[in-house]
Amino acid sequence: MPLPTAFHRRTSELCKSQEWLEWSGYLSAITYGPTHDIEYSAIRNAAGLIDISPIYKYEIHGPDALALLNRIMTRDIGRCQIGQVMYSPWCNDDGKIIDDGTIARLDNDIFRVTAADPNLRWFQDCGYGMQAEVKDVSAKLAALALQGPNSREILKAISPGANWDELKYFRLLETEIGGIHVTVSRTGYTGDLGYELWIPAGHAEVVWDELANAGSDYGMLAVGLAALDVARLEAGLLLIEVDYISAHRAITRSEEYSPYDLGLGWTVARGKIGFVGQKRLRSEQQTGSLRRFIGLEVDWLSLRKLFEQADLPPQVAGRTSRSGVPIYMNSTQIGQATSMTFSPTLKKYIAIGTVDRPHGQVGSEVEVEITVEYERKRAAARIVKTPFFSPERKRA
Repeated sequence: MPLPTAFHRRTSELCKSQEWLEWSGYLSAITYGPTHDIEYSAIRNAAGLIDISPIYKYEIHGPDALALLNRIMTRDIGRCQIGQVMYSPWCNDDGKIIDDGTIARLDNDIFRVTAADPNLRWFQDCGYGMQAEVKDVSAKLAALALQGPNSREILKAISPGANWDELKYFRLLETEIGGIHVTVSRTGYTGDLGYELWIPAGHAEVVWDELANAGSDYGMLAVGLAALDVARLEAGLLLIEVDYISAHRAITRSEEYSPYDLGLGWTVARGKIGFVGQKRLRSEQQTGSLRRFIGLEVDWLSLRKLFEQADLPPQVAGRTSRSGVPIYMNSTQIGQATSMTFSPTLKKYIAIGTVDRPHGQVGSEVEVEITVEYERKRAAARIVKTPFFSPERKRA
């Protein structure tokens, strides 16, 4: 039976839809109201408060903490300064991605890693014989994502002593909110200005209440996973077990992805040695990957025509589709779109996915499968750069 998060007493009062999802063993609201639309709008136009406590959180500390993380991660964690956060995937010996997440350097020999899947045993196995301890602090640490253009002003209102205007993208600071010590990182999964708050679980409700009281003046709403899914796709961000399969879960070789397959070649440190998967990734760096990560914009006139043939308006607005569909070029399947949604901000039907390496050049014309009244049809589409949405305020 799913467990309540540390914020459940607050989220359950707000969740009028009673629509919940099990996320890593915890109850998470999909929507709070009848639809996700207003919650999505809060992220892009005001502020959204998202309970992200189910994320797995690991603390790694000790004299060899940095050495262990450099063995696990493809990034060079030695470049991560105290108070900085880095994003990185980690791979198996074949150079295939196991998971991806953030690494926050809290002190010289203390790091916090977030992950989508349980990774405690993998991290501990990688650290065998090293002077580094890996602790699962997932249950002890609650987490909130405050995302949207008004998020900084809300934090200023509840923690005026912190220098929020100087907090850079992918940096963190320590502050107090309602008398509770909180770590805040300028990170998020929406592609917008945003922050993530890391809170002792026993004091989670105090921080929620402070945010709720201040946020009411700024249009802040509690946001569920349906709205978050649309925002993350607009930002071109990957979702594990949807846009790629963990190497620990993959059944066939074709389900395994390397960082290069997913447009994450920039995360593979060129000068670093001794990390898991290094040999295969160095070889792939020379020969090239078999697949290429792409963004797609579906031609609206082509899409509308398909639905008009069934005497219907285009039925594509709504939640993100996580059902993979084929991508074609000249009647030959060249890949698959793994996440698709109608972007309310861009007013476009967009998707991300992968295609065979010879294809995938930006600007290429392709077709993507669309189902209309149980019939599989093809709509014209164009390969574009990601992210689809990246406002200046995200990094400013």
